Amino acid sequence: MIVPPSVTEKAFKQLAEIGASAQGKALRVAVEGGGCSGFQYDIKLDEPSEADMVLEGSGEKVVIDEVSQPFLAGATIDYVEELIGARFTIENPNASSSCGCGVSFSM
Repeated sequence: MIVPPSVTEKAFKQLAEIGASAQGKALRVAVEGGGCSGFQYDIKLDEPSEADMVLEGSGEKVVIDEVSQPFLAGATIDYVEELIGARFTIENPNASSSCGCGVSFSM
């Protein structure tokens, strides 16, 4: 059984602030091959599909496709604001290493 990822309240709050659900969208978090470490995250607003794992909070949704679910088991999806900008981040216990930008990782 796959341990689902968790989503912080701050991430759901940011989705509400940008009006994702009002547009019929959810935050899609996917894992794709590529990047400097072997895998990379693809994070975007998208329409949910029936096969997606849906994580809900504060009236907003985060969706993960079936292929990406094992790669994101037990991960935490968050939203951070730093001097260099604000972005959604993923703290992934399955990643054995990641690159400096935090977008790609290896397992």
